[in-house]
Amino acid sequence: MNSPPNETRTEQPPLVSLVVQSKKALQHGEQLCSRANSLTNASAQCAVDVLTLDAKVKWAGEAVIDQLKLAASVAKSIELRRSQLERRIREWDTIRSQHTTALDNILEALGAQLVPPDFHQTSSDSSLFGSHDSIDKPNGISDPRLSPSATLRDHQISRKTRQNIDRTRWKTLRDFVDEAAIEDVLDSVESERTRLDDIMTSTYHYPETLSNAVASIRESLPSSGAYPPINPILSIQEHTTIDMARHLESLTAHYEQMASALHDSETGEVFSEEDLREMNRDTDELPAIMSELEESVKAVEAAHEKLLTAKVAASEKLDASSSILDDLDELGEIMSDMLEKQEEIEGDCEDVLDGLQQRLQVVEELHHRYVLYQSSFNKLLVEIARRRQYREAAEKIVDGMVGQLRAMAEEERQVREDFNAEHGAHIPADLCPCIENLPTRWDVVPLPGDVRETLPEIDSDLLAQAREKLSTGDVIFPGADSL
Repeated sequence: MNSPPNETRTEQPPLVSLVVQSKKALQHGEQLCSRANSLTNASAQCAVDVLTLDAKVKWAGEAVIDQLKLAASVAKSIELRRSQLERRIREWDTIRSQHTTALDNILEALGAQLVPPDFHQTSSDSSLFGSHDSIDKPNGISDPRLSPSATLRDHQISRKTRQNIDRTRWKTLRDFVDEAAIEDVLDSVESERTRLDDIMTSTYHYPETLSNAVASIRESLPSSGAYPPINPILSIQEHTTIDMARHLESLTAHYEQMASALHDSETGEVFSEEDLREMNRDTDELPAIMSELEESVKAVEAAHEKLLTAKVAASEKLDASSSILDDLDELGEIMSDMLEKQEEIEGDCEDVLDGLQQRLQVVEELHHRYVLYQSSFNKLLVEIARRRQYREAAEKIVDGMVGQLRAMAEEERQVREDFNAEHGAHIPADLCPCIENLPTRWDVVPLPGDVRETLPEIDSDLLAQAREKLSTGDVIFPGADSL
């Protein structure tokens, strides 16, 4: 962003002040919403008390209608709490799908990457994971006089014969993965997920059962008379708290925006005058929002006071109540049992979800492990190629030295033969017998205790693929497909 003139920027309140205002507004909003929520919960309990007392002081039909409304509210509450649990389960299912998809993707990538047989098959020419000792000799010691040129020729022949090798029977990186362990992890996740469904199913029929009970009792009664307007009061509280929640979301979003802007400013980002005006404009709207929240709390308090007043009035008429229907008492007990069971189910679901979350971490760790496995194998291929290049360079030097020594020895032998042919007959045999010796022949061999290094064969296309993956950072991360 372009930096405005300093004299213009000083007219605007600093970002810190805006953030403080936003935070204070958010904290105040949270207090108001918490107050409204407490009042709403208290009102719900108060509504239960009012309906119970009203059923005892009013004639049976009116009492039944009120109790049926309560039953419908309980059914709606249970259904709402179930929907909240189902939403959390769906969110977990989404995360699970991301992790399992990422794991499947890396496993498929491992299954598509071939492993040369020399990397896992023990042979006299190559054994990367087996013993480094040669099997040329029964005791495992290689012949120290083996010519480096012979080794080079063997590798050249081996490379020519590898051109026609059928790769369909080659192993892949996935063949070295513990598939059984992965299946155990995924099976345990699926088992716990099925258990979660079983727990949720145990209360699936609660809302429908309450609704059917309400309908059955309602059909058996004559037309109902007047009753306290409890449901509209609860409805007003519900709508009011929903509006307050929306305002709180706006305050939260504004505070996060201002905090983010302050963080960006501290890291060196400079905001334009238009950006600052917009931030101040948004902040100037906070008092209006807070005023609406305070008015909403007053409305909730007024509704709560109405319920409290109704409860006091019903209590005063308690002595005049004469009867209550047995089926309504039974329904009340059923609702209590249902609410208690629903709370128990919610606790069980929380425990299972916590366990499932831990199991997802295991799936994520498996994915990370196999990503590193693939990356390390690609680096292994590159490292083997580098070592081969070093070995061939060293053997080329040794081969040249051996050839030069042999040529010198042959030249020296010819010179000695010419000398002995010309002068040997004139020199007594017991005079300087060493004159008949041939020149010493030399060879270059590894140090005692060392063996000639053997490396697995890597086809050029596999090496090129490994280098390409490393250069492009071809790594699969969790949930990459869903972003």
